[in-house]
Amino acid sequence: MGPRRHLRRWWEGCRALGAANPLALDIGIALLVQAAMTMPFVVPRAPELEPATWPAYGLTTLMVLPLVWRRRAPLAVLLAIVAAGALYQLALDGPGQPLPYPGLVVVYTVAALSPPRKRLATGLLMLVAVPVSVWLNTRSARELSFAAFVFAAAYVFGRLTDARRRANRIEAEQAAARERARIAREMHDILSHAVSLMIVQAEAGPVAVRTAPERAEAAFDAISETGRGAMAELRRMLGVLRAGDEPDGGAAAPREPQPDLAGLPDLLDRVRAGGLEVVYRTTGAVRPLPDATGATGYRIVQEALTNTVKHAAARTVAVHLAYGEDELEIRVTDDGRGPQPGPGGGHGLVGVRERAAAHGGTAVTGPGPDGRGFEVRVRIPVPSRAATPVSAPVPSAAEVAH
Repeated sequence: MGPRRHLRRWWEGCRALGAANPLALDIGIALLVQAAMTMPFVVPRAPELEPATWPAYGLTTLMVLPLVWRRRAPLAVLLAIVAAGALYQLALDGPGQPLPYPGLVVVYTVAALSPPRKRLATGLLMLVAVPVSVWLNTRSARELSFAAFVFAAAYVFGRLTDARRRANRIEAEQAAARERARIAREMHDILSHAVSLMIVQAEAGPVAVRTAPERAEAAFDAISETGRGAMAELRRMLGVLRAGDEPDGGAAAPREPQPDLAGLPDLLDRVRAGGLEVVYRTTGAVRPLPDATGATGYRIVQEALTNTVKHAAARTVAVHLAYGEDELEIRVTDDGRGPQPGPGGGHGLVGVRERAAAHGGTAVTGPGPDGRGFEVRVRIPVPSRAATPVSAPVPSAAEVAH
């Protein structure tokens, strides 16, 4: 495994060098082809054959040199190689080559990089050049069939390379789109929740100043705390995004863990500070969840509460987490105005559904029990109790209900 691993690293290093400096890669390919073209000149020839000459060797270099520009003008390079090859066969009696290396490289390049019209022109040119070259050399059907096969193989390999490149590009674009959607959901959850709470608390502040100064002070404290929390989460997210751009490869900021269900009490306290009564309870055997599942549950509750604060005009909201054998059910129910018709619903509930679907779960939103208020109900598959250790004791429903 050692030599194979070193060979793979060497190959990956060559690919990285080629991607960073295509000209260096093309020069390396030209040197490699020149080395292959040199072999017949250094191998002893039969006595009845004319000795190899420097002019013949120099002409092989003229056939190889255009490969340095194969990416910029592949069709022009192919014409130059065909012309140099014809001159080699007609004017000089140089050693024969086992394979037409320069021609194969440039045909591969045309197939991999050129548009359809240039590929068609290349095909028509090779339909003429290959039979003429065979006629000038051995005039045998065996050589003709072999030459046709190797050029066709070079063309097919070029088309396969182009197809793989396109597939990789599509996959990268899809991955980037998924990452953009994930970041958009995170930014929406952080900013929408924080700004909604700050608006509610700021609107209540002036009234509290006149009627209950102690409540006004608490409201302003809550605004400050909410803003600091939002800034901390934004710094965490920006630190993760910038980590890959550091020159030394280090992180631009510490990667703090995502909030999870253990952070719900703090979240609910911030909502209560805005004047909304929040009831929180859990049922079933509470247990630790995978990090991604816990973060998703937290964000779903956060968005549901943000929706209540912004749109429901509710007095009370109930958050219920039910731990089943193989799923977690999240219910957030308020006693507000219920679903409002018309535009302006935003992207929050769409994000709730996307988060649930990402874990193979479901999300249902609509009127609450008896048609009053609004309810967000989410089910997310989770490992069974046998697959995860029991968590530390958590507050009971009586301890967390307010």
